[in-house]
Amino acid sequence: MQQKVGALQAELLKLPQYQPETKHYFHGGMYCREVFRHAGVLVVGAVHKKEHFYLIVYGTVAITDGDGNVQEVTGPYLFQSKPGTKRAVLALTDTLCMTFHALEATTVDEAESELVESEPASMYAPGNLIRHNVQEVLTYRDWE
Repeated sequence: MQQKVGALQAELLKLPQYQPETKHYFHGGMYCREVFRHAGVLVVGAVHKKEHFYLIVYGTVAITDGDGNVQEVTGPYLFQSKPGTKRAVLALTDTLCMTFHALEATTVDEAESELVESEPASMYAPGNLIRHNVQEVLTYRDWE
């Protein structure tokens, strides 16, 4: 599945990129990332180094799991993400997702370094920001 997700990522990078609305929270040795996606948005995330919680707060997504399956999930739904997992997520409806991580970092850049594998072809830079080498960037405001 990881090879399929990687191939999907390579194809997505040829298209205009979507900048998801992302909020970051740090508290007591924990980091929470809150990400809103509009219906129809497909993203491929980074490979995570550590186990963490992934919560679909509301909405419905089709998401790859670490075992090579795609499942449709409607929030609220909580699952554990294993180290080494790289996911593709298609928002079937407007969706709010959150991830929760135990870490030492206190900034977004430090958190990215601690939590995800370095990947030059990644769709996103630290903080869920679009990489600069794409043709066009669509922000969440473009969907309103």
